[in-house]
Order: sequence, then C-alpha cells, then structure tokens
Amino acid sequence: MTDPSPRSGLRSWFSSNGRLEFCITLASVTLLTGACVALILVPRNAGPLQLATDEAEVLDTSEGIDNPRLSPVRRELQPYGPILVREVADGAAAEALLVAHPSHRADLDVLEQQLGRAISDVSAVWGTEWNRAPVVVVASTPAEFTALTRSAGATGADVAAVSLTGSYTPGTQPTDQRIVFNPDARRRVGNEGMATLLRHELTHLATRADTTDGAPLWMLEGFAEYVAQRDQQTTFSQIAPTLTTRLRGGALPTELVADTDFTGVDAAYAYESAWSTCAFLADRYGTTALTTLYKRLATGPQSPAAQDAAFTAVLGASRAEVLDGWRAWLRGRAA
Repeated sequence: MTDPSPRSGLRSWFSSNGRLEFCITLASVTLLTGACVALILVPRNAGPLQLATDEAEVLDTSEGIDNPRLSPVRRELQPYGPILVREVADGAAAEALLVAHPSHRADLDVLEQQLGRAISDVSAVWGTEWNRAPVVVVASTPAEFTALTRSAGATGADVAAVSLTGSYTPGTQPTDQRIVFNPDARRRVGNEGMATLLRHELTHLATRADTTDGAPLWMLEGFAEYVAQRDQQTTFSQIAPTLTTRLRGGALPTELVADTDFTGVDAAYAYESAWSTCAFLADRYGTTALTTLYKRLATGPQSPAAQDAAFTAVLGASRAEVLDGWRAWLRGRAA
C-alpha cells in the first residue's frame, strides 16, 4: 500500500442527459479531507428533527450532538448557514453522520432512508470489516460544494459527488471518511440515482484498506458499480445503454477497458464495460470469487501477465478464456 498521506479524488458526474456517470481524477494533497483514489461513501433512521416553522430561522441542530467527528464538519459548513444533523446507527462501532442545510432537508431524508440498505448491500458482498459510520454531506450551493471538495480537485456543475478519506495507517481500517453530494444531485438523478450513487461510493470506502493507487480501474470501478447495481430491478440496457448500443451494432470489446478510457468522450462506455466485466465474473464464477479477484488485483498496477496469473489462481481460467467467456456473455445480453 502506498503512503496514505497523499490523497486523490474520485468524483461522480452527470452526463448531458442527466444520467449518472463516474470519472476518476488524481491529486496529491495533504488537507484533512483529502480523497482516496478510486474511492467512494454511507445508512438508517434517526427520527425527525425539531425544526422551526420558518426554515429561514432554523437553528443549528448539531449543537446538542456530542460527536468529535462533527466538529470539523460544523466548522466547514456553518459559514454557509445553519446545518441539520442526524446521527444514524447501523450496528457499526460509531454512528454515521448525515449533514445538510435546511434547504436540502429532502436530500437528507432520502439518504437517511437509503443508508441502512446501502450498507447492508455492500456488506453482503464485501463483509462487515469496514468503516460503516462515515460522514455524508449535502452541499447547499455550488460554491460550498467546490470549497468542500477542492482538495480532491473535483469542481464543476457536472460533478455529482466526491468521496474523501483522511490519513490512516496501512494495514488498518480508515475511519475518517466522508462523501459530499452536489446540491443538484437528487434533482438530476432522482431518488433511485442517489441510492445507486451511495452504494457505489460505499463500496469504494469498504475496499479502500485493500486498494492501492494504480490498480486497474476496470476492476476498481467495475466492482463498485457491480455492487451498486446488484439485486436491483434494472436491465442490462438500463445499466449500460452506451455499451448496449455498440453491441447491437456488432462492436464487441476485444480487451478489458484501459485506465486511459475512463476520462474523455468514452468515459461512459468505460464504466459500463467495467461493470459488465465484473457482472460476468460474478455470474460465471460467483460473487466470492469476484471479491477474491478484486483483492488480488487491487494491490497496485497489474500487467496482462499478472492479471493472467490472478485469473488462473482465482478463477481457474486463463485471461484469454475469461475474455472469450465475457464476450459470449455480452452477446447474449445484447440480443
């Protein structure tokens, strides 16, 4: 594992039609809320808040919460107005914190409602040995979103969310983890889109202790999106519309998607292709095998030969056999 002090940022962004996409960017920073490479965050019910009738006069509801993790969040958000805070317990060692301003109380409601299920969905694949009590923040304005995520190098109206992780000792589980949502995220992707994004980013948080910078993005992003979409009532074409269009046009992939394809005009295709690879592996070899393969490949940069060795050791199949099986699986789903 590389030195965890530098941070790098994962941002999720909107496509021109409002559909959720994901795009990674790297940055070396040393601020408290630096973001982890290829990462992402959080769940349950804390009860209604006592709010003033006039939202313009809402008091800071964080004052009665004695949680040391709230202090830096309060410091950063209070310049932008009163904040609403909910502590959410879900069997973890600590309580998750959901934070927003009164103008985004509905976003907080959606996240609170989805939190428990999202944590359970991630834990069902990865296990429970990860930080299940992060801080989730909804920014109120683009300026606040930029300020909260600047250390990750993620700015702009099309960035939907950014996950952040503080320093931690290699070999231990990270605990200082946060996700920040764009103020416009729920309006643009809807409640289900927010839930999908939450599961995706939670997966990145869960896997961070086993993930080293430079590991192949097809595995890091494909695995996170596989967990996010697993057991959901969505079809192949709904999850991967760009890939579906290409497949129906006769364009089967010849190789696993390269890291360089995750930026630029083909980013949507890259993420969909990565998801399809992991979905195929889970379908053919089982979710446990996929998770084991993730842990093997997430240890750093992997050459084709190293990936071949990992496929053989974990799946009992060569890289060529895996690629052939994946293409056949794709043909069946594009029909």
